[in-house]
Amino acid sequence: MLIGRRNEVKKLKDALLSASSEFIAVFGRRRVGKTYLIREAYDEKFAFYHTGIANAGRSEQIARFVKSMEKQGLFSGRRPRTWYDAFDALEAALARLPSGKKVVFIDELPWMDSQRSGFVSALESFWNGWASARTDIVLVVCGSATSWMTDKLVNARGGLHNRLTRKIRLEPFTLSECERFVQARGIVATRRQLLEYYMAMGGVPYYWNYVEKGRSPAQNLESMFFAADGELRDEYSHLYASLFKKPQRHTAIVTALGRKKIGMSRSELLSATGLTDNGAFSIALSELVECGFVRRYRMPRKMSHDAVYQLIDNFTFFHFRFLADLGVGESGSWVAVQDSPRANVWRGLAFERVCFEHISQIKRALGISGIETHQYAWRSSPGQGTDGAQIDLLIERADDAANICEIKYSLGEYELTKEEHRKIVNRRERFISEGAFRGAAYITLVTTCGVVHNEYLNDVQSVVTLDDLFVE
Repeated sequence: MLIGRRNEVKKLKDALLSASSEFIAVFGRRRVGKTYLIREAYDEKFAFYHTGIANAGRSEQIARFVKSMEKQGLFSGRRPRTWYDAFDALEAALARLPSGKKVVFIDELPWMDSQRSGFVSALESFWNGWASARTDIVLVVCGSATSWMTDKLVNARGGLHNRLTRKIRLEPFTLSECERFVQARGIVATRRQLLEYYMAMGGVPYYWNYVEKGRSPAQNLESMFFAADGELRDEYSHLYASLFKKPQRHTAIVTALGRKKIGMSRSELLSATGLTDNGAFSIALSELVECGFVRRYRMPRKMSHDAVYQLIDNFTFFHFRFLADLGVGESGSWVAVQDSPRANVWRGLAFERVCFEHISQIKRALGISGIETHQYAWRSSPGQGTDGAQIDLLIERADDAANICEIKYSLGEYELTKEEHRKIVNRRERFISEGAFRGAAYITLVTTCGVVHNEYLNDVQSVVTLDDLFVE
């Protein structure tokens, strides 16, 4: 059963009604459901379907491509030696098929582009020299290596420049979509329990498949992540290796960011990682942003070199907090640490990241969905005799206002104390003075279970709860 993805399915199906041939790229992180989406949207009705092979050379890739054609009754004859020959054979086979739209689906396309294979040039020739001149071809390609997909297709500079007719970036599920996903599988869980899963796994559908019926989040997280043979125990190493050919820089960057709450500047990252300040570092950083693991933001009225990078991927953040120090074959225990101070600190930080992933839901709850906004975490510099102030989430609005969002994870209703009230008011004053902001600054509490009403809520203009984050 396909959950959500209405706009993406519409794009894929609309291509069948187009008066011309279509070239569609579907991209997104590993395990996000790209292949499943395409299969469901087209009901497995492909004129040709092939999946590339990881870590294989040109000869093996071509041989498997031809084997796929043979299995689907599209090839018999002399074996192609080059990608040009292979695509020529595919052209001839497709031309013999009956009239009507013909969906050609090539999965894990980046894997097929082995070193000096000539694959991209042959793909250009197939599309530019044959398919685009027809009206009956729907070429759908996808791959988990988002950096390759964006560099070679979405932002291509060569023969495939501006050749895509539709682009689909498949994002992880929202909290609401995860709720519907587990309900469809007959799993009973409260929204706070769903949040616990989401903070550990994010909205990656494949990971949610391992949530077992009749087990608590503590039991499921224990078996998935902490058991020596847990299904997601080694996912971290596979994740980055599948996305990037040389992931060492990428993992060094996310490792450094995994230790920071609010993020780091470029110069701070270079110092923390020991990497060289060159083009390779810039590319790795931009690829992590492009793939959705890292968020880049800049505070308004600041220079571009003041941009801050923050690890936003829930799964990676959970890995660094609890799994990175476990040795090969060594088991840990989530049940043992779930109520520890370390776990409670993680929940507070992870909930902040979940809120950043649900900005549209927060804006809807605040009644500002139609207003252009810029959202970021804000930090001041320590002044003489004062400590630096930090704001978890600041939503600066085009209507000359800003919501200063204090994000609080709690098991029950959050009670604003006199001391915390003083800190929040101080943060607002520091933002107004140091941030050179001239509009109205509203204090907003974002909590899991609402708030206890007391005298210190007078300065709070609005409250957003976990239930608001589940609204579509």
